[in-house]
Amino acid sequence: MDENYLEQLLTVKDSGIHGKGLFSTINISEGDKILVINGEIISEDECIKRENEGNVYIFWNEDSYIDTSMTDKIKYINHNCDFNCDVVDDANNNLILIAYRDINAGEELTIDYGYDEIYEHCHCKNCAEA
Repeated sequence: MDENYLEQLLTVKDSGIHGKGLFSTINISEGDKILVINGEIISEDECIKRENEGNVYIFWNEDSYIDTSMTDKIKYINHNCDFNCDVVDDANNNLILIAYRDINAGEELTIDYGYDEIYEHCHCKNCAEA
């Protein structure tokens, strides 16, 4: 299966988590590759500058910073502590969004952003009960 195949089956719409979100239009099985995370490759200094300006759409693949702010879909993935997707490296050091568990059609795709400050502002069920 083409790594970008499932990307065409994703849609952006209003999210109950925050702003806009990324949603699946089909059932996705655990482990399925959903999309390759592409964007502008930037330096660490540029990453810091953009983050200070409010850009929250930057991923890091242990080698490069990838600014996804100009993408059509991945920039809309929201944080949830009970996430259903994960970001992994492939053999070519690309970042791949994969299904962490089975995902139902219509479900919002989420990841754990993985930085400490996110948990201070998180309103997911797990954080709300803590």
